[in-house]
Amino acid sequence: MGCCQSKGTKTTAWCKELTVLASGTPFTVSEVEALHELFKKLSSSVIGDGFISKEDLQFALFRNNNKKNLFANRMFDLFDVKCNGVIEFGEFVQSLGVFHPNAPVEEKIYFAFRLYDLRQTGFIEQEELKEMVVALLQESNLELSDDVVQTIVDKTFSDADSKGDGKIDPEEWKEFVSKNPSIIKNMTLPYLKDVTVAFPSFVLISELGESEM
Repeated sequence: MGCCQSKGTKTTAWCKELTVLASGTPFTVSEVEALHELFKKLSSSVIGDGFISKEDLQFALFRNNNKKNLFANRMFDLFDVKCNGVIEFGEFVQSLGVFHPNAPVEEKIYFAFRLYDLRQTGFIEQEELKEMVVALLQESNLELSDDVVQTIVDKTFSDADSKGDGKIDPEEWKEFVSKNPSIIKNMTLPYLKDVTVAFPSFVLISELGESEM
């Protein structure tokens, strides 16, 4: 690694980009460069245009870009910060930074909130929570009856909706997670602690789908 010390192999602009990305995330410059290797693998999974498409992400998660899943779609939408239909390298690094063990817990809580806020209204509603729970169960190859899923949703809202208005706002979500920290346990990926040693593979991303409610 250490591209900035190897001036003959990388441009100054590239080194500057790595430095900027590292300064805004928990990653070091060398770790950002290692993530670029992962990014190149992911972005060439299906289309190979230098960006991670929704099809690329589907393939990384399921080894099959024909399998559609709400969880994968939401992860793609959150990583696609510019909302231009692809995940660029900078977006990839910044979004993965939330999953770093050293990332602030508040960032993890907010990311998880946005994951469940499917319609981007600023609230989590019961139907949204139910849709996501079903999607996560499907991704984990688990099947529960509709009654059991509804019980999970009802219990969550009973505990989290402290204002009793039928929706969970960011403040209520933060309080709920603080009492139930296991909800965001998979918002931390130990692999990211030192990606230059434990080089992340596709399993790094697939583990995101193992979250439980």
